[in-house]
Formats: sequence, structure tokens, C-alpha cells
Amino acid sequence: MANGRFNVLGEPLVPCSITPLTGFRRDGCCAEHADDPGQHTVCTRLTGDFLAFSREQGNDLSTPRPEYGFPGLKPGDHWCVCAARWVEALLAGHAPPIILAATDESILDAVSLETLVAYAVDRP
Repeated sequence: MANGRFNVLGEPLVPCSITPLTGFRRDGCCAEHADDPGQHTVCTRLTGDFLAFSREQGNDLSTPRPEYGFPGLKPGDHWCVCAARWVEALLAGHAPPIILAATDESILDAVSLETLVAYAVDRP
């Protein structure tokens, strides 16, 4: 179990991605942490559409930033996305698919399980 947290299905949270290494603590997990103001809790499979949307919102995830050890992301990568950004993308029609097993249960405060399942690549 990742960090003693549970996913949206009530099961132990599994890692989202090791390559590229994601998570607020860069431990591979999209776990909720009190010191994470962005709440990087939604494990996504990135799409070109979402990456373009995120860049338009001021968060360029595609450009490598070697000075921060950030490789830049591409469609198909798994990545922990901020809960608010995923909801924003959902409302704007640009939400990327998610991995339920690696998405922290805290997102259920903002989005119904039914909506999450509709966007899931690992439907129960």
C-alpha cells in the first residue's frame, strides 16, 4: 500500500508511475499530503489534448526542465495531476483518462465515482 492511503475503489493505493517518476514527493504515488497545496492525487494517462490544455492554463508539462530533473511529458505517460486541474479539464472537455487503482480517494470530495469510472482505463 502506498503511503497507507486508499484509492477511489477503497483498495490500497498503488503507484502511478516510476518512469517518469511522479507524485508530489516523487515516490511514484498520487497520494494526498497535507503539505501539497496542489493535491497531486489523480493518476492520469496523459493525452496530447490535455497537455495542450495544461500548457494553455500556464502549466507546461511537455517541455523538459533538466535543471529540475524534469524530463518533459508526452502522450501515454502516467502522471499525478492536481485534483483541481483534472476537474477544470473535465469541465472544459479535456480531461485525460485516469487509473482508478492509483488515484487517491480524496478526489471523491470533488468528483463522483461514476464520473471517474467513465474516464478510467482500468474500469472495475
